[in-house]
Amino acid sequence: MRSMLVVFPLGLCIFSFLADLIRLAGLGSGAWFDLANYAIAGGVIGAFLAAVPGFVDYLSVTDARIRDIAFAHVVTALFVAAIYGLTLWMRWSGDHGLLPVAVSGVGLILLCLLGWLGGEMVDVLGVGVADDKAAASGGVHRKVA
Repeated sequence: MRSMLVVFPLGLCIFSFLADLIRLAGLGSGAWFDLANYAIAGGVIGAFLAAVPGFVDYLSVTDARIRDIAFAHVVTALFVAAIYGLTLWMRWSGDHGLLPVAVSGVGLILLCLLGWLGGEMVDVLGVGVADDKAAASGGVHRKVA
């Protein structure tokens, strides 16, 4: 369930950048600007919703290597939320130019780093991944590579 919460903010923030590119290329109307704004707003809200179980997971990590990666993940997530919050504020303040799109582009690069860090914890280190025996008993297996 936790991993399902992150797909919405990821998808919405990526889509917002694509909507901006469509608008800047002149391939659509000004509605693309509004669509990008709503996508960013939904992405920021979704990120805060996903942060709640993520923070609970962070508090449960005891392995030092995983905790270091988790800390980098938390810090990066805070930067990404701040960047998308900034671009949203810029847009709603009337800036329809390139600067909010460039800020979103920086956010998108950090979003890729954020996804990589999260994938490293889940897919490589097995944080929060239940194996068959643990799933049957309701437990969670945390492997360390």
